[in-house]
Amino acid sequence: MGVMKQNRQQAFSKRGLRRIAIAVFTGFVAACAHFAPLRAQTIRIEATTTAMDWNAVALSGGRVFVAGPRWTGFSGPAVGLLTKNGKIEPFPDADWNGWQSGRDATHRFVSVNALHVAPDGTLWVVDTGAPSFGGAPIPEGAKLVRIDPATGHVLRIYPLGPEIAKAGSYIDDIRFNGTHAYLTDAGKAALIVLDIKTGQARRILDNDASTRARTDRPIVMDGHVVENGPHQPLLVNVDPLEVSPDGKWLYFGPLEGPWSRIPTALLDDPDVSSTDLSAAVQPWADLPPIGGSAMDTAGNLYFTNLKDNGVYRRDVSGKITKLLSDSRLHWADAPCLAPDGRMWLPVAQLDRLSMFHQGQSRIIQPFLLVSIHPHAGQVKPGR
Repeated sequence: MGVMKQNRQQAFSKRGLRRIAIAVFTGFVAACAHFAPLRAQTIRIEATTTAMDWNAVALSGGRVFVAGPRWTGFSGPAVGLLTKNGKIEPFPDADWNGWQSGRDATHRFVSVNALHVAPDGTLWVVDTGAPSFGGAPIPEGAKLVRIDPATGHVLRIYPLGPEIAKAGSYIDDIRFNGTHAYLTDAGKAALIVLDIKTGQARRILDNDASTRARTDRPIVMDGHVVENGPHQPLLVNVDPLEVSPDGKWLYFGPLEGPWSRIPTALLDDPDVSSTDLSAAVQPWADLPPIGGSAMDTAGNLYFTNLKDNGVYRRDVSGKITKLLSDSRLHWADAPCLAPDGRMWLPVAQLDRLSMFHQGQSRIIQPFLLVSIHPHAGQVKPGR
């Protein structure tokens, strides 16, 4: 998930389109694929809460981790471990979850937007560092935190300084490829390449056409354009991303689509110029606005379609299959593929927050954490 950007060059600008036709988007969705039906899916409710608007889930060693951003206004914690009795314990401890205005943020979560288990089994936490919606990251706030999921031991902190997490940035999600990690900046429209060994990070494709949200692809839910203010459609820059099973390609796009791809060999080389990187971007998939995505080891892309509360699969041939649609999956966010083949989905209802409705919340409590089985065979999580 992620959420953030309000004009084509700077996040959350007060300027926006005065008019957007929903019919344009409706026509786009109808044309984007021929959806093949699949047998009925059963939704299993794994957990519920009223304390956290979770938009992230990760599984490791039988443990379930959840997270949600601070700006949603719920008490949290920022990162939690689900207990067997359904409670949420602060993870790795209460102090890491105890940031308040004025406190040092170096060793505390400010606003977490993503969790991801790396190929080596470690849990990575993506902290945007910005406590308010559209606000600037605070000093030492934006960071990546690598944790041993079994013990809670913090293995390493990767600071994302002001040259990486700029004013208006919203560091959104992360994927891995060998000694590199890739992140999206949904606020200031860029990809970030991290050298995991050295800790050095670089911004690339800054404000590129492939990373900017397009104004002709609105987010439509419940028949209405999601707005960040009167007549100000919410625009979310580059948000979802996935690495191909062979590690050769990075797939990415704005929340609203479309998706592009670029060779990872070029991303990993700091000597490749910005002009050459931009020229190497290729169109990949014309997907609708999504809540989140996951890719398995066979290269199947799973994504949540915001418009119809649906879950879909795009196979390597480009064929798109609708797995299910259910009103309970309203803004289902970042899917997580579990080792047993089930897909876990945190249902965030982000568009129902009061900030998108002139101060009136439309959240339907409790928040749900659900799972489905997306494939008849074994599905293994990718990168």
